[in-house]
Amino acid sequence: MGIYRNHIFPYLLELALGGKHPMERRRHALEEARGEVLEIGFGTGLNLACYPSAVARLTLLDPEKLLPKRVERRIRAVDFPVEMAQLDAARLPFESDRFDTIVSTWTLCTIPDVAAALTEVHRVLKPGGSFLFLEHGLSSDPRVARRQDRWNPLQRVIGLGCNLNRPIDTLINSAGLTIERLERFLMPHTPRIAADHYLGSARRT
Repeated sequence: MGIYRNHIFPYLLELALGGKHPMERRRHALEEARGEVLEIGFGTGLNLACYPSAVARLTLLDPEKLLPKRVERRIRAVDFPVEMAQLDAARLPFESDRFDTIVSTWTLCTIPDVAAALTEVHRVLKPGGSFLFLEHGLSSDPRVARRQDRWNPLQRVIGLGCNLNRPIDTLINSAGLTIERLERFLMPHTPRIAADHYLGSARRT
């Protein structure tokens, strides 16, 4: 499993989430990022090229260390300071009300204790700050949702804990964050059970 986790899975992530359509959606999701930014679950650093000039500083957080040389190269290409930490989002080592923006892209599907992680997002986000998200999750089509439930045990193995059927909007609202903008769409060229996506922004209430 170590070979798959460290040497195969990261390249599968790059292939699945680094194509034309996912990158276009990343740019759209991150266009409101500003100030002091925290990104949870940065993976292989594909978001780095999508941040706008309004970002003053970026903190990257991930429990894994995927393709470190590629991540370092992507960090060197941006104009703002970047700090990395190999930590779990469910226990953030930051003071309350610290960040202007918090970002999550294709991450809430995998965090084991996602409710705790979103509670931490609420805590460290400044009042009036933005939580920007781009996630796949539970389909609004009941037939597809049932297929997601059936396939989810296998997906958790292949995707190293990734879930197909998390209701992203419900989870965010349950953490005391108010969704102000939400786009639901199907990602092109993606298997139907993983195509349902949520893109938007939320604020602390």
